[in-house]
Amino acid sequence: MRAPTVRGDGPAGKGLAVARYGSCESDGAVGLGRALAQGEVSARELAQEALRRIEVTQGTLNAFRWVRGEDALRDADAADRRLRSGERGALLGVPVAVKDDMDVAGLPTAFGCPGDFPVKRADSEAVRRLRAAGAVIVGKTNTPELGQWPVTEGPAFGVTRNPWNTAYTPGGSSGGSAAAVAAGIVPAALGSDGAGSVRIPAAWTHLVGIKPQRGRISAWPEREAFRGLTCGGVLARTVADAALLLAAASGSHAGDLHRPAAVDVVAALERTPRRLRIALSLRPAFAAVRHRLDPRVRAATLRTAERLEALGHEVVPEEPRFGPVGLTFVPRSMSGVREWAGRVPERRLLDGRTHLNARGGLVLGGAVLRAARAAEAPLRGRMNALFGRYDALLTPTTAAPPLPVGALDGLSGRETNSLMITACPYAWPWNVLGWPAVNVPAGFTENGLPLGSQLLGPAGAEPLLVSLAAQLEEEERWFERRPVADRGVGRAVA
Repeated sequence: MRAPTVRGDGPAGKGLAVARYGSCESDGAVGLGRALAQGEVSARELAQEALRRIEVTQGTLNAFRWVRGEDALRDADAADRRLRSGERGALLGVPVAVKDDMDVAGLPTAFGCPGDFPVKRADSEAVRRLRAAGAVIVGKTNTPELGQWPVTEGPAFGVTRNPWNTAYTPGGSSGGSAAAVAAGIVPAALGSDGAGSVRIPAAWTHLVGIKPQRGRISAWPEREAFRGLTCGGVLARTVADAALLLAAASGSHAGDLHRPAAVDVVAALERTPRRLRIALSLRPAFAAVRHRLDPRVRAATLRTAERLEALGHEVVPEEPRFGPVGLTFVPRSMSGVREWAGRVPERRLLDGRTHLNARGGLVLGGAVLRAARAAEAPLRGRMNALFGRYDALLTPTTAAPPLPVGALDGLSGRETNSLMITACPYAWPWNVLGWPAVNVPAGFTENGLPLGSQLLGPAGAEPLLVSLAAQLEEEERWFERRPVADRGVGRAVA
């Protein structure tokens, strides 16, 4: 396992009050922001503690590719000066992490790939917005090669492990961000979601994961990411923390291809949703692999449906008519892989499956890619018919519990794709549509592995989904259950 690269290795903090960074009630982004505003803790103390936790957990969890060290402490000191001057902000001085497909000035963006990547001179738009809000970015988290797989493993950085049980993956491709939040290293983190890459690791690490509307979080310096499939997203233990980070990171750049109208997800936290009509679907969209929904995941999703009914909502079994959505996903995905693989300094170091997908991007480019993009509007029309009758859609987030570490090792490209589609068939259609989705924790297997369900909505539905998830969280209080270290292997604690 490789140690993360540290740019400016700062000293770890030692005397931070446990009550301010170690309990369910106080160590979320919202709680830390309040403590900072009230002068009960400093941004430097919080940054020191986050850096200490990275150091302590890196040998087992391996969540980070790059750690900012002294740079993070300098940012924390700047946040403290802003606080002392009377400035206030919900994230001012709060430590966060971002996935290593986003540019942070002074660090490379390797996107899970091996090789010597150049240092970026400027922040991506999403990172720039977080900095403007006063968030202290402590590092960049691990992701599999070009974000292709639902596990976070690779020769460039080793294996990122699940804090609930280190024999299992935290999922991918935002697995490093998920592991960092689930382990309490940071209260919230940015990820990205191109086929469930925020929602899958959120489900497998007992987190809230929000994939917003395409363009809600700017992809700049890209006009769009992976032909519009991928968008930035957030991971946190609570809906409020996730909404706070989403609000801070959201906003368009003049160069963005997709610029949706603004929504207020923070205000939605204060609104109890009206009685909603929710469709329940257990059948995934068609793909060329036979699916099997694990009975434990099925039971967890049905329990989520029962909880929603107990809250007063109407839940009706109904299977969406997705249409040929799979045929539109593959050309866009492989074209994105081909484009990104062309930027890698040493292509020979890439996984053979990456080369295969990049070749697929060439074969499925041109007219095939244009047809795939043109099919998006009719597919949205099919799904809008569903949302003419329902307010939201509930499905499993994955078809299986977390995969063991090494589950994809030694597989061919075809075998890898088959295993991925079998385990994770529910998330990717919403990337084709570009619409918002929220993973909510849905329980655990008998051996303590987390499971998730997803709430899906039409364009611009983030406020409704956030309000509904917050209502569910108030009853379930899933943030009170979290992993603790036990001889290098996570175990659940109530």
